[in-house]
Amino acid sequence: MEISYHGHSVVKIQTNDKTILIDPFINGNGQTDLKVAEEAPDIILLTHGHNDHVGDTVELAKKKDALVIAPYELANWISWQGVKAHPMHIGGARDFDFGKVKFTQAFHGSSYTTENNEIIYMGMPAGILLFIEGLTIYHAGDTALFSDMKLIGERHPIDIAFLPIGDNFTMGPEDAAYAVSFLKPKIVVPVHYNTFPPIEQNPQLFADLVQNAEVQILKAGEKVNCS
Repeated sequence: MEISYHGHSVVKIQTNDKTILIDPFINGNGQTDLKVAEEAPDIILLTHGHNDHVGDTVELAKKKDALVIAPYELANWISWQGVKAHPMHIGGARDFDFGKVKFTQAFHGSSYTTENNEIIYMGMPAGILLFIEGLTIYHAGDTALFSDMKLIGERHPIDIAFLPIGDNFTMGPEDAAYAVSFLKPKIVVPVHYNTFPPIEQNPQLFADLVQNAEVQILKAGEKVNCS
């Protein structure tokens, strides 16, 4: 299995027979190495409805009739676009043929803005726990620091965590480093930074603050080293 980071909050997981994308914001993402024309995922996981996370989900999903797994309101909206979607919600878990998915809390917003500047409410934002091939992967989505991260780490020992550090809209480096002390992952990868001016950050500042976890600062296209 290969786990790679592709700028902003985009994560790709390649198993022997499945390609999984999390929050596939590709077009308009100056940080990514991916091209929509070259990607054909089997599974798409979404944390919330903001445009920079839903991204190119509809176009990508229609290529191979991919399954989109998302919080309830967002999953329903996605299904109305002609895409196969499975709705879930915070605290709920489900076994799929590729692994197990559980949605966690996230403290943020969730809405989609149309080309006509209509804002569509998309329910609660979430984080994602993915249990796959013996690993527990936590993608926090967009979130502030919250104390129940400690409970997430205690309930589900985390191998790899993807945490936002961009500040302004989410945790900054300081709060994200504090989140690591709650979650206690073996490996942590900073995400959701440097895509737009308001979230410009030096990831090394985050790395310098983290204790008792291996920080891997990845460029777009680089793989997590799980060895």
